[in-house]
Amino acid sequence: MKKCDFGLIGLAVMGENLVLNIESRGYSVAVFNRTVEKVDRFINGRAQAKNIVGCRSIEELVQSLERPRKAMLLVKAGAAVDAFIDMLIPQLEEGDIIIDGGNTYFEDTIRRTKYVEEKGLLYIGTGVSGGEEGALRGPSIMPGGSPAAWEHVKPIFQAVSAKAPDGSPCCDWVGSDGAGHFVKMVHNGIEYGDMQMICEAYSLMKNMLGMTNKEMEAAFHDWNKGELDSYLIEITSEIMGYSDEETGNPMVEMILDTAGQKGTGRWTSEQALALGIPAMTIAEAVFARTMSAIKEERVAASKILKGPKIDFSGSKKEFAEMIRKALYASKICSYAQGYQLLKAAAEEYHWDLKFDSIALLWRAGCIIRAQFLGKINETFAKNPNLENLLLDDYFKSVIDSTQNAWRKVITAAIENGIPVPAFSSALAYYDGYRSDRLPANLLQAQRDYFGAHTYERIDKPRGEFFHTNWTGRGGDTVSSTYNV
Repeated sequence: MKKCDFGLIGLAVMGENLVLNIESRGYSVAVFNRTVEKVDRFINGRAQAKNIVGCRSIEELVQSLERPRKAMLLVKAGAAVDAFIDMLIPQLEEGDIIIDGGNTYFEDTIRRTKYVEEKGLLYIGTGVSGGEEGALRGPSIMPGGSPAAWEHVKPIFQAVSAKAPDGSPCCDWVGSDGAGHFVKMVHNGIEYGDMQMICEAYSLMKNMLGMTNKEMEAAFHDWNKGELDSYLIEITSEIMGYSDEETGNPMVEMILDTAGQKGTGRWTSEQALALGIPAMTIAEAVFARTMSAIKEERVAASKILKGPKIDFSGSKKEFAEMIRKALYASKICSYAQGYQLLKAAAEEYHWDLKFDSIALLWRAGCIIRAQFLGKINETFAKNPNLENLLLDDYFKSVIDSTQNAWRKVITAAIENGIPVPAFSSALAYYDGYRSDRLPANLLQAQRDYFGAHTYERIDKPRGEFFHTNWTGRGGDTVSSTYNV
């Protein structure tokens, strides 16, 4: 009996759909799930009459696979992944490959790569983005781990992945150990920013301009034909036009305003803090979700705390166009922050990240797929060492042409008491990045005053540190650490 090309453990929504995708590309797949009833249901249902083999144990799955065996985990991140790795290792032979396709924290992937390689096996930690539809029709795939494993999974991964408009697969090797899962984490952080900025545009159009859902549906539809052409803008237009069957009201208005999250945006923000990268727009998007979560507290506060009365007069159409420009400018800044974080991580973890290729991985299949990722690809292909997207001629010209509208939109939001944390933080990032002098000189004086933390001087070389006895009562002892 011919053995299967690929094995998959975990038949939840993503697992089932990815298996069907792999099989549709001409590969045979062995599947296992801890709850064996799910295997039977899948084999007798969606997988019926397909080249898919149901297994009732890990041992049976491993025995069903062609060598080098390729066994992929699509299970809940954390302890479950470690448990399945420990179940697989005794059954596998040298050179076999374990793949984790979940939303795993990259440091866990670094640890697991080392652990699995020490057993004579190969390991891949791969980001998979695109949700249920992407898994079935073609996701963006971001693999990293043991470099020797790539040649064995490349044909399968690239066959099942999404294809960019030019036909190239949205899947390529990212780097060693945790690089793939780090890139997926940053993808999700950027996704948080994109979604929050779109929500702020919606809030301004609804609450300040008084636009109807049909008008907003049309606006987002038009925006999706230009620079903002993207999956998230496309589905937002569709959401705006969807009616609730029970009430006839716009469906979006029937949904409680409390947002959930799985933690990847928070991980991105934590890594930005750890690596010293000012990814404030992504962080504000995370905080916006946490603000939404305290619904009862906000409702109570709304009865006590007052703000300005909304007062807008003018052309809704013209101001909506200004909101579009503010959204695009803010989006550029958010992506600039994400790429700064990728550059810092490449240096910190010794990954040879290809920034132009990463943009190509995100051009189709994934949640943040967008037309302007082609521009990011062109930018880094032309200048791989570019410090910041804002310094590229194209993105600089966009900011130059949109920032007047961007500032007016944020000003109007503030004057009308409408929170726009992502728009505002993106502008603060831009203004901070273009400032040759920030008030951190006073901050350093304060730190030196109360803690003898020292400072550098503008008239001395960088790297020389000084301390002032501000009160005349301090001694000569200074702090032993100085972190920028």
